[in-house]
Formats: sequence, C-alpha cells, structure tokens
Amino acid sequence: MTCDLIVLGAGPAGANAALAASEAGLKVVLFDQQPEAGGQVWRAPSPGLAVPPSPEAESGGALRARLAASAVDRRFGRTVWSVGGRFRVDAVGPAGNETVEAPRLIAATGAHERVVPFPGWTLPGVIGLAAATVLLKSHRASPGRRVVVAGCGPLLAVVAAGILKEGGTVAAIADLSGPQDWLGALPALSTQPRLLARGAGWALKIGAARVPVLFRHGVRAAEGEEALARVRLAPVDAAGAFAAGAERVLEVDGLCVGHGLVPGAEVTRLFRVEQGFDRRRGGFVPRLDEDGRTSLHGLYACGDGAGLRGAMVAEAAGRLAGLAAAHDAGALDASAFQSAAATPRAALARAHAFSDAMADMMALRPAQVAAIPPDTVICRCEDVTRAEIEAAHGDGARDMNQLKHFTRCGMGPCQGRFCGDVAAELLAAKVGSREAVGTFTARPPLRPVALADLLGAFDYSDIPIPAPAPL
Repeated sequence: MTCDLIVLGAGPAGANAALAASEAGLKVVLFDQQPEAGGQVWRAPSPGLAVPPSPEAESGGALRARLAASAVDRRFGRTVWSVGGRFRVDAVGPAGNETVEAPRLIAATGAHERVVPFPGWTLPGVIGLAAATVLLKSHRASPGRRVVVAGCGPLLAVVAAGILKEGGTVAAIADLSGPQDWLGALPALSTQPRLLARGAGWALKIGAARVPVLFRHGVRAAEGEEALARVRLAPVDAAGAFAAGAERVLEVDGLCVGHGLVPGAEVTRLFRVEQGFDRRRGGFVPRLDEDGRTSLHGLYACGDGAGLRGAMVAEAAGRLAGLAAAHDAGALDASAFQSAAATPRAALARAHAFSDAMADMMALRPAQVAAIPPDTVICRCEDVTRAEIEAAHGDGARDMNQLKHFTRCGMGPCQGRFCGDVAAELLAAKVGSREAVGTFTARPPLRPVALADLLGAFDYSDIPIPAPAPL
C-alpha cells in the first residue's frame, strides 16, 4: 500500500501531525503500538473500565474523537519493526504483516523512562514512574499496597496522587530536588497557570494524606529475598551524589522510581540524520528546522522523541510538522502554510519556559551516575554491571558500539533503550564526553517481534522446491 505520509506514534505529537496533514488533503497512515491514540500522557483506559473525569482523560477523549471523525487511516495495535527506504514501514498487527510506503514520514515516537540503577532495582515490586502511570491510568490499579515514590520531576506528584486515589498508601516521596529548586522554577511554571493549578491540586492531596516528602533524598538500595521488602533512602547533594546524613529504611511492597525520560529517537538514528547531544532534552536528539524537518528530505520528527518538551509542546510541534509535510507535498501553498503555522508557532513560544523548567528538573545528574556501586547491574537484559562496563573501557572500548561488542550491553530485548543512556554516561566519564562515546547504532527490528508473527500463515510446505535436475 502507498500513501502521501506515514506517521509513527499516536500521542499528542503524532496524532496532531496526522490530523493537520490529513486536513490539508494528504492521504495519511498513522501507526501506534497501543490499541488507542493518546500516548503515555493521554492514555486510554482499558475497555469497559470507567475512569473519573480529569483534564488528561478529557484531552485524550477529545483527541480520539477528532481522529475517529477524520480521514486518517488509523492502524493501532501494530508493532513497527522496520523502517527503511524512502520510506517503507513494516509492521505486525492483528492481521499479520503490513507494509506501507510513502514519500514522507513523521517520527513521533515519544520517550521512554530512565532509571539510574541502584542495588536491588531489578527486584519484583520495583517499577518505573511511567510504568506506574500506565497501571493507574489504564487499569486503575495501584503498584502496591504501601509504596515509596522516588526520583525527580513532576511524575512524582502524579504517581503519588494516583496511588492515593486508588486506595494505596504512599510511605514517602523521595525527591532528588530541593524546595529551592521548585521555588526557582516557579516563575517559569507560572507561565502556564492551568498546569500549575493541576500540580497544586496533586500537592494538596499529598499534603492532606500527610505523606512524608523527603527533599534531596535518593534511593540507596531496594532489598528483599524474592521480592521488594524494604527501601533504603539517603540524603543527596544538589548534584545528586549521596551526602552525609541518616538513612531511612521503609518497609514497603512497592517502589515507583524514575529519573526523567530519554527520547525515543531510534527511527531518526536509523536514517543517520544529523543529531546532537542535549542534556536538557534527554540525550541525543535530531537537529530540526523550526518546522520539524530533519536533515533528510522527507523525514520529520516531533514530540518527546525529538527532545523532551512535554505534551503541550508536542501538540503544537506535531501540528507544525504535519503542516510542513503538507506544504512540502504541494498540498498547501506558501501563504496557506504560513497562515496555518502561525497558531502552533505561537503556542510553542508560549510553552518553552514551562517545558524548559520541567526538563531541567528531569535531566540526568552525572554525580548520581558516578555513585552507582561497581557490582550494580546496568543492562538488565544481559546482566552487565558497572564494573564490567569500566573493565571494557580498560580493554579498549571507547564508544557505545565497542562497548556492546565487548560486553553485550544493549543486545537484549530492549536494544539498549533502557540501559544505553546510563551506560553512555559511565563510559563518557572515562572517555571524556557523551559526544565522544555516541550512541548504539539503531538497527531493525526496532521492537521485538515473534518469528511466528512475521511468518504468518506461511508454512514449511509452502517453500517452493524446484524439481531435481535430470541425471
């Protein structure tokens, strides 16, 4: 099948890109792995599950209604495992393999969470903050009966308030940031009064439940025999390194922990577009023009996969990328494009202060990585420890691909999405910079797929066997 534009990702960025391009007259195919549009932030509840009203549920419902009323070809529940050519997308869905080709492609592939490893972080009962939001939003399930919420950024309050709403107990919130960090961000946060009020609402719920909030604290260790039984919290300094002070030990059955997000930039890396390292934006991100074009003709990027800026920026950036694709395809002349682009450009300008402040709160802290004990597992797929990463450097590994060859770090099912950022930070501390160590080379399959799904109904007996040559 062919179309004018393929969009990967149906979160706020991708869905708005698809809608803008479709409204301009392009034939658009929109892929997403989830059964419904909305992404992480506006995730749809599981079928048949009633959810109480919230701004996120309202925004997600409105987006899904707009898509349903549009001409966008929506292909949800698909795992995109290969992207190539100019441009061909291969996906596996309920009906088997699908291939779609188009002269233009928008990558709106979102972000995945970052957890800076600590002893015990792979125990059952320890989950990421973003994973906890999936449980809470899609299933209305608390990640435990008594839970510690730890890490940095706004997801701390989101998850803690969600656990309380579902009847769980939050034993403590351990925030790497201090009160002065939040006060310093207040002028930027006040540029978006609606979002600031939303955060204040979460804080009031947490305060009313008398949840202890431990500023400048991090997780020293998670402990238990077969599953999580207790969490050790310790003071940290402004850089994220452990500082002098008493530890707190809390008996819990759940730990939700996260240290920011990492852009899901595998598709743009696959095409070797120009990219750069930006700590505020979460790591290596593609270099874009003001409308979302990458250095490769016909390839665009928007949303958190192009650099962490949050849902508000993603909506506007997605619409702008969709309009740019329509303009480049000849569906919008210059005047119509400039007129249509004015609104999302203005929205982007208004949102930058807020999104920059949030991104700064979630940026990776090098001192926190430096404090990881040597025998702590960094790559959980292949059980690669910090000591093994540093030994690989001692043996000559100087970039991420060499590290992969020496240790198998990044070769498991996640393909380095969860360990790559911290492993690169550890190697960069030895080599000199993140730019010097680079990233793992992106290769298909972009996501794990079962061989049976790829084969479909094809059977061994279907293999054509030529007749034997005459003797």
